[in-house]
Amino acid sequence: MIYLDNNATTRPLPAVVAAMHEALTQSWGNPSSKHAAGEQARSRVSEARAAVARLLGAQPAELVFTSSATEANAMALHAALAVPGAPRRLVLSAIEHSGLVQVAKALAGQGVEILRLPVDERGVVLTDSLPALLEGGAALVSVMAANNETGVIQPVAEVLRLASAAGVPVHVDATQAAGRVPVDFAGLGARFLTASAHKLHGPKGVGVLVVKKGAPFESLLPGYQERKRRGGTENVPGIVGFGVAARQAESALADAPRIAALRDALEAGLGEALPGLRVFGAGAPRLPNTACMAFGLLDAEVVLQRLARAGICVSSGSACSSGGSEPSPVLLAMGAEVAAVRAAVRFSLSADTTPAEIACVVETLQAALTPLLAEASRA
Repeated sequence: MIYLDNNATTRPLPAVVAAMHEALTQSWGNPSSKHAAGEQARSRVSEARAAVARLLGAQPAELVFTSSATEANAMALHAALAVPGAPRRLVLSAIEHSGLVQVAKALAGQGVEILRLPVDERGVVLTDSLPALLEGGAALVSVMAANNETGVIQPVAEVLRLASAAGVPVHVDATQAAGRVPVDFAGLGARFLTASAHKLHGPKGVGVLVVKKGAPFESLLPGYQERKRRGGTENVPGIVGFGVAARQAESALADAPRIAALRDALEAGLGEALPGLRVFGAGAPRLPNTACMAFGLLDAEVVLQRLARAGICVSSGSACSSGGSEPSPVLLAMGAEVAAVRAAVRFSLSADTTPAEIACVVETLQAALTPLLAEASRA
C-alpha cells in the first residue's frame, strides 16, 4: 500500500503506540487522584503537555486538551462570544475546515452573524478585505494557518496585525500546519490556536486548544480538569501519545525540504505525463506535503478508483467533508468551476513517502488516465 492521504490522518508512530500501551497498562490512574497511581498519570500528562507546548511555541499552562480539533475550534468560538460585551459577530475565512464551519452554522442559527473573509484564485485570504469586515466589531476572527485541501499557507501575521488594530482577537486553526511547518503561538499573538494529534502521527481522539495566558475564557464543558477549562477525566493514553508525536514532529521539521521535493516531483511528473493537469494553489506558499490537482475534468471518483486498484490511497478533498455530494467550498471560494472542483484529487505526503512511491504513482496514473483523457478530448 502507498499511503498519500496524510492530511486526513497519519499512521501512528511505533513510539506513540508503545507509549500509549504503557499508559494503558502502567499509568492508568486518574490524574486528579491524590495517590501514587494518580500522581504517575498526572506526571505523564505534564510531560506530554510540555512537549506539545514546545512544538506549538506556547506555555504548558496555556494548553487545554480536548477530544479533537473540532471540539477545540468550538471552544474557541464559544469562549470569544461569551466575553461580556462581545459583538454577536464572527469573521471566518472562506476556506475554513468543515468542522469549524458546521459550528459556525449552528451559531448562526442562534443569531450570531457570520462574515466571510474571501480568498484569491490561489486560495490566499484577501487581507485587504478584513478592515471593512471589522468596522462593526467582531468577537473573533478565525483563520487557518494552512488549508487542509490545497495546503496553501495563509498570511496569519497580517491577519493578526489588522485584527489587533481593530481590537478583535484571533483564532488560528493550525491543525494541518503543526508538525509540518514551524508554529509559534507566542510570536503570533493570537488568543486561540488549535491542533490535533492524529495529523502528526499521534492518536485520534485527542486535540488541543491553546488559550493565551490571561485571556478571558468560559468553558464549553464545565468541570475541574484542565485548570477548570474542560471538564472530564483526561484521556491519559491519548495525551501521552500526543506528547510523543509532538517530540518526534519537532525533530522532523528539518525533513520538510525533502518532502517538498517529493511533492514537486509528483506534480512535475504528472504534468509531463498527462495533459491538462491543474494544480490548485500553485504559485502560493504551501505545506511541503500537499498537492491538490485535477486531471482535466475527469471526475475525482474515477481517478480514486484507478489508484485504489493499485493500492494507492489518496483523497478527493477533505476526508471530513468528502462523504457528501457537494463540491468543495474551498475550491469554489477560489473561483474554480464546479466541474474542475469535482475533478480535484488531494495527495498528502509524509516522512514515510519515498521517491519510488512517487514514481509508482506517476506511472500508475499515466497508464490509467491517458486513454480516458484522450477519449474526453475527442468527445
